[in-house]
Amino acid sequence: MERNTSSKSDLPPGFRFHPTDEELIMFYLKNQAKSKPCPVSIIPEVDIYKFDPWQLPDKAEFGENEWYFFSPRDRKYPNGVRPNRATVSGYWKATGTDKAIHSGSKYVGVKKALVFYNGRPPKGVKTNWIMHEYRLSDSHKQIKKHNGSMRLDDWVLCRIYKKKNSAEKILDHKVEESNTQIDRVGYSNDDSESQELLKFPKTGSYSRLLELDYMGPVSHLLNENTYISSFDFPNTIANIGIEDVEKLQLGDIPYNYSTESGNFQVNQNGILMNPMVYQFQ
Repeated sequence: MERNTSSKSDLPPGFRFHPTDEELIMFYLKNQAKSKPCPVSIIPEVDIYKFDPWQLPDKAEFGENEWYFFSPRDRKYPNGVRPNRATVSGYWKATGTDKAIHSGSKYVGVKKALVFYNGRPPKGVKTNWIMHEYRLSDSHKQIKKHNGSMRLDDWVLCRIYKKKNSAEKILDHKVEESNTQIDRVGYSNDDSESQELLKFPKTGSYSRLLELDYMGPVSHLLNENTYISSFDFPNTIANIGIEDVEKLQLGDIPYNYSTESGNFQVNQNGILMNPMVYQFQ
Protein backbone atom coordinates (compact mmCIF):
# COMPACT_ATOMS: atom_id res chain seq x y z
CA MET A 1 0.00 0.00 0.00
CA GLU A 2 1.47 3.35 -1.05
CA ARG A 3 1.75 5.91 1.72
CA ASN A 4 2.95 9.48 2.07
CA THR A 5 6.32 9.16 3.78
CA SER A 6 6.38 12.72 5.12
CA SER A 7 6.80 12.93 8.89
CA LYS A 8 5.61 15.41 11.48
CA SER A 9 9.01 17.12 11.37
CA ASP A 10 8.46 17.84 7.65
CA LEU A 11 5.40 19.98 8.37
CA PRO A 12 5.85 23.74 7.86
CA PRO A 13 6.05 26.04 10.92
CA GLY A 14 2.63 27.07 12.18
CA PHE A 15 0.91 24.15 10.50
CA ARG A 16 -2.65 23.61 11.74
CA PHE A 17 -4.94 20.76 10.77
CA HIS A 18 -8.54 21.99 10.60
CA PRO A 19 -10.03 20.34 7.49
CA THR A 20 -13.68 20.67 6.55
CA ASP A 21 -15.98 17.66 6.35
CA GLU A 22 -15.72 17.71 2.57
CA GLU A 23 -11.90 17.83 2.68
CA LEU A 24 -11.75 14.91 5.09
CA ILE A 25 -13.82 12.82 2.70
CA MET A 26 -12.30 13.91 -0.63
CA PHE A 27 -8.60 14.20 0.23
CA TYR A 28 -8.11 11.80 3.13
CA LEU A 29 -10.69 9.03 3.49
CA LYS A 30 -11.12 8.59 -0.26
CA ASN A 31 -7.35 8.39 -0.77
CA GLN A 32 -7.01 5.95 2.11
CA ALA A 33 -9.71 3.69 0.65
CA LYS A 34 -7.93 3.69 -2.74
CA SER A 35 -4.48 3.15 -1.19
CA LYS A 36 -3.29 6.54 -2.40
CA PRO A 37 -1.11 8.94 -0.39
CA CYS A 38 -2.86 11.67 1.59
CA PRO A 39 -1.80 15.34 1.35
CA VAL A 40 0.02 14.94 4.70
CA SER A 41 0.67 11.71 6.55
CA ILE A 42 -0.56 12.64 10.00
CA ILE A 43 -3.58 10.32 10.35
CA PRO A 44 -2.52 6.90 11.68
CA GLU A 45 -4.27 3.58 11.13
CA VAL A 46 -5.68 2.48 14.49
CA ASP A 47 -8.50 0.10 15.36
CA ILE A 48 -10.06 2.56 17.78
CA TYR A 49 -12.49 0.00 19.21
CA LYS A 50 -9.61 -1.87 20.82
CA PHE A 51 -8.92 1.13 23.05
CA ASP A 52 -10.78 3.46 25.37
CA PRO A 53 -10.94 7.06 24.11
CA TRP A 54 -8.54 8.46 26.73
CA GLN A 55 -5.91 6.03 25.42
CA LEU A 56 -6.19 7.27 21.83
CA PRO A 57 -4.32 10.62 22.08
CA ASP A 58 -1.11 8.65 22.69
CA LYS A 59 -1.77 6.72 19.47
CA ALA A 60 -2.16 9.88 17.39
CA GLU A 61 0.63 11.40 15.34
CA PHE A 62 -0.71 14.95 15.43
CA GLY A 63 -3.17 17.06 17.45
CA GLU A 64 -3.62 18.58 20.87
CA ASN A 65 -7.37 18.98 21.43
CA GLU A 66 -8.68 16.65 18.73
CA TRP A 67 -7.25 13.54 17.13
CA TYR A 68 -7.84 11.81 13.77
CA PHE A 69 -7.62 8.11 12.95
CA PHE A 70 -8.29 5.74 10.06
CA SER A 71 -10.09 2.78 11.59
CA PRO A 72 -11.73 -0.42 10.30
CA ARG A 73 -15.22 -1.36 11.44
CA ASP A 74 -16.37 -4.87 12.27
CA ARG A 75 -19.86 -6.32 12.39
CA LYS A 76 -21.64 -6.80 15.66
CA TYR A 77 -23.27 -9.98 14.35
CA PRO A 78 -21.98 -12.27 11.57
CA ASN A 79 -24.92 -11.71 9.23
CA GLY A 80 -25.85 -8.19 10.28
CA VAL A 81 -24.85 -4.69 9.16
CA ARG A 82 -24.68 -3.07 12.60
CA PRO A 83 -21.11 -2.10 13.61
CA ASN A 84 -19.54 -3.38 16.80
CA ARG A 85 -18.78 -0.25 18.84
CA ALA A 86 -17.79 -1.88 22.14
CA THR A 87 -14.38 -1.02 23.65
CA VAL A 88 -12.43 -2.22 26.67
CA SER A 89 -14.35 -0.23 29.28
CA GLY A 90 -17.46 0.96 27.46
CA TYR A 91 -19.06 1.62 24.11
CA TRP A 92 -19.75 4.36 21.57
CA LYS A 93 -23.41 5.29 21.11
CA ALA A 94 -24.74 7.19 18.10
CA THR A 95 -26.51 10.47 18.79
CA GLY A 96 -28.51 12.77 16.53
CA THR A 97 -29.01 12.16 12.83
CA ASP A 98 -26.40 11.41 10.19
CA LYS A 99 -25.18 14.35 8.13
CA ALA A 100 -24.75 13.97 4.38
CA ILE A 101 -21.47 15.37 3.01
CA HIS A 102 -21.47 16.88 -0.48
CA SER A 103 -18.71 18.00 -2.82
CA GLY A 104 -20.45 20.52 -5.02
CA SER A 105 -23.71 18.81 -5.89
CA LYS A 106 -22.30 15.29 -5.50
CA TYR A 107 -23.07 13.20 -2.44
CA VAL A 108 -19.70 11.85 -1.26
CA GLY A 109 -20.01 10.73 2.35
CA VAL A 110 -21.75 10.58 5.72
CA LYS A 111 -20.86 12.08 9.10
CA LYS A 112 -22.13 10.40 12.27
CA ALA A 113 -21.80 11.77 15.82
CA LEU A 114 -21.22 9.40 18.74
CA VAL A 115 -20.78 9.71 22.52
CA PHE A 116 -18.73 7.36 24.68
CA TYR A 117 -20.37 5.58 27.64
CA ASN A 118 -18.53 3.82 30.45
CA GLY A 119 -19.85 0.36 31.35
CA ARG A 120 -22.24 -1.80 29.39
CA PRO A 121 -25.68 -0.97 27.99
CA PRO A 122 -28.22 -0.14 29.18
CA LYS A 123 -26.51 1.04 32.36
CA GLY A 124 -23.62 2.88 30.76
CA VAL A 125 -22.52 6.26 32.14
CA LYS A 126 -22.23 9.06 29.63
CA THR A 127 -18.83 10.78 29.32
CA ASN A 128 -17.56 13.93 27.59
CA TRP A 129 -15.73 11.99 24.86
CA ILE A 130 -17.14 12.68 21.39
CA MET A 131 -16.44 11.03 18.03
CA HIS A 132 -17.31 12.16 14.51
CA GLU A 133 -17.21 9.18 12.20
CA TYR A 134 -16.85 9.79 8.45
CA ARG A 135 -17.60 7.06 5.92
CA LEU A 136 -17.80 7.06 2.13
CA SER A 137 -21.14 7.19 0.36
CA ASP A 138 -20.42 3.89 -1.43
CA SER A 139 -19.65 1.99 1.79
CA HIS A 140 -22.62 -0.30 1.02
CA LYS A 141 -20.46 -1.85 -1.72
CA GLN A 142 -17.92 -2.84 0.90
CA ILE A 143 -20.69 -4.50 2.93
CA LYS A 144 -21.52 -6.75 -0.01
CA LYS A 145 -17.86 -7.39 -0.72
CA HIS A 146 -17.25 -8.56 2.85
CA ASN A 147 -20.46 -10.57 3.08
CA GLY A 148 -19.75 -13.63 5.20
CA SER A 149 -16.91 -12.01 7.18
CA MET A 150 -16.89 -9.84 10.30
CA ARG A 151 -15.35 -6.88 8.48
CA LEU A 152 -17.96 -4.20 7.78
CA ASP A 153 -15.77 -1.37 6.43
CA ASP A 154 -12.12 -1.38 5.47
CA TRP A 155 -11.72 2.22 6.58
CA VAL A 156 -13.67 5.00 8.23
CA LEU A 157 -12.16 8.28 9.39
CA CYS A 158 -12.70 9.19 13.03
CA ARG A 159 -12.27 12.58 14.69
CA ILE A 160 -12.15 12.26 18.49
CA TYR A 161 -12.13 14.96 21.14
CA LYS A 162 -13.21 15.56 24.71
CA LYS A 163 -15.95 18.10 25.29
CA LYS A 164 -15.34 20.41 28.24
CA ASN A 165 -17.89 20.55 31.03
CA SER A 166 -19.27 23.79 32.47
CA ALA A 167 -16.69 24.04 35.28
CA GLU A 168 -13.79 23.59 32.84
CA LYS A 169 -15.24 26.22 30.49
CA ILE A 170 -15.58 28.74 33.34
CA LEU A 171 -12.01 28.04 34.50
CA ASP A 172 -10.62 28.43 30.97
CA HIS A 173 -12.56 31.68 30.57
CA LYS A 174 -11.11 33.09 33.80
CA VAL A 175 -7.57 32.04 32.80
CA GLU A 176 -8.04 33.68 29.40
CA GLU A 177 -9.28 36.90 31.00
CA SER A 178 -6.35 36.89 33.42
CA ASN A 179 -3.85 36.40 30.60
CA THR A 180 -5.49 39.22 28.63
CA GLN A 181 -5.17 41.61 31.56
CA ILE A 182 -1.53 40.68 32.05
CA ASP A 183 -0.83 41.27 28.37
CA ARG A 184 -2.43 44.72 28.57
CA VAL A 185 -0.32 45.85 31.53
CA GLY A 186 3.05 47.00 30.27
CA TYR A 187 5.42 49.89 30.42
CA SER A 188 6.26 52.36 27.70
CA ASN A 189 8.51 55.34 27.19
CA ASP A 190 5.41 57.25 26.14
CA ASP A 191 3.86 58.84 29.26
CA SER A 192 0.39 59.10 27.76
CA GLU A 193 0.34 55.44 26.73
CA SER A 194 1.55 54.27 30.13
CA GLN A 195 -1.11 56.29 31.92
CA GLU A 196 -3.78 54.55 29.81
CA LEU A 197 -2.41 51.10 30.59
CA LEU A 198 -2.24 51.63 34.35
CA LYS A 199 -5.68 52.31 35.79
CA PHE A 200 -5.57 54.42 38.98
CA PRO A 201 -8.54 55.21 41.20
CA LYS A 202 -9.61 58.85 40.88
CA THR A 203 -10.26 59.48 44.57
CA GLY A 204 -9.40 57.93 47.90
CA SER A 205 -7.32 58.40 51.04
CA TYR A 206 -3.55 58.46 50.98
CA SER A 207 -3.38 55.50 53.35
CA ARG A 208 -5.36 53.54 50.75
CA LEU A 209 -2.78 54.50 48.12
CA LEU A 210 -0.03 52.96 50.24
CA GLU A 211 -1.91 49.65 50.32
CA LEU A 212 -2.08 49.42 46.55
CA ASP A 213 0.59 48.04 44.27
CA TYR A 214 0.68 51.15 42.11
CA MET A 215 3.75 52.75 43.73
CA GLY A 216 6.24 50.53 41.90
CA PRO A 217 5.01 51.26 38.37
CA VAL A 218 4.35 54.95 39.08
CA SER A 219 7.97 55.85 38.44
CA HIS A 220 7.67 54.60 34.85
CA LEU A 221 4.97 57.17 34.11
CA LEU A 222 7.13 60.17 34.74
CA ASN A 223 9.88 61.94 32.84
CA GLU A 224 13.16 62.76 34.49
CA ASN A 225 14.22 66.35 35.26
CA THR A 226 10.58 67.45 35.61
CA TYR A 227 9.92 69.11 38.94
CA ILE A 228 6.98 70.80 40.56
CA SER A 229 8.02 74.32 41.40
CA SER A 230 4.56 75.56 42.43
CA PHE A 231 4.29 73.33 45.48
CA ASP A 232 4.30 75.51 48.62
CA PHE A 233 5.46 73.02 51.22
CA PRO A 234 5.71 75.36 54.27
CA ASN A 235 2.27 76.90 53.71
CA THR A 236 0.69 73.50 53.15
CA ILE A 237 2.11 72.18 56.39
CA ALA A 238 0.93 75.26 58.25
CA ASN A 239 -2.60 74.92 56.94
CA ILE A 240 -3.18 71.26 57.75
CA GLY A 241 -0.98 70.52 60.71
CA ILE A 242 2.27 68.60 60.82
CA GLU A 243 0.65 65.64 62.57
CA ASP A 244 -1.50 64.90 59.47
CA VAL A 245 1.40 64.68 57.04
CA GLU A 246 2.39 61.25 55.72
CA LYS A 247 5.74 60.82 54.05
CA LEU A 248 7.04 58.28 51.59
CA GLN A 249 10.62 58.24 50.31
CA LEU A 250 10.58 57.19 46.65
CA GLY A 251 14.15 58.16 45.76
CA ASP A 252 15.19 60.86 43.36
CA ILE A 253 12.15 60.37 41.11
CA PRO A 254 10.33 63.61 40.28
CA TYR A 255 6.61 63.70 39.52
CA ASN A 256 4.73 66.13 37.30
CA TYR A 257 1.16 65.85 38.50
CA SER A 258 -0.94 68.96 39.15
CA THR A 259 -0.43 70.87 42.41
CA GLU A 260 -4.03 71.88 42.92
CA SER A 261 -5.48 71.41 46.38
CA GLY A 262 -5.56 67.76 47.48
CA ASN A 263 -3.54 66.41 44.54
CA PHE A 264 -0.56 64.09 44.48
CA GLN A 265 2.60 66.16 45.43
CA VAL A 266 6.33 65.41 45.28
CA ASN A 267 9.09 67.91 45.95
CA GLN A 268 12.50 68.06 44.29
CA ASN A 269 14.03 65.73 46.88
CA GLY A 270 11.66 62.94 45.90
CA ILE A 271 9.54 63.18 49.08
CA LEU A 272 5.86 62.31 48.56
CA MET A 273 3.55 64.32 50.81
CA ASN A 274 -0.20 64.21 50.49
CA PRO A 275 -2.26 64.65 53.67
CA MET A 276 -5.37 65.47 51.68
CA VAL A 277 -7.67 63.34 49.55
CA TYR A 278 -5.83 62.86 46.29
CA GLN A 279 -7.07 62.88 42.73
CA PHE A 280 -4.99 61.86 39.73
CA GLN A 281 -5.41 64.01 36.63
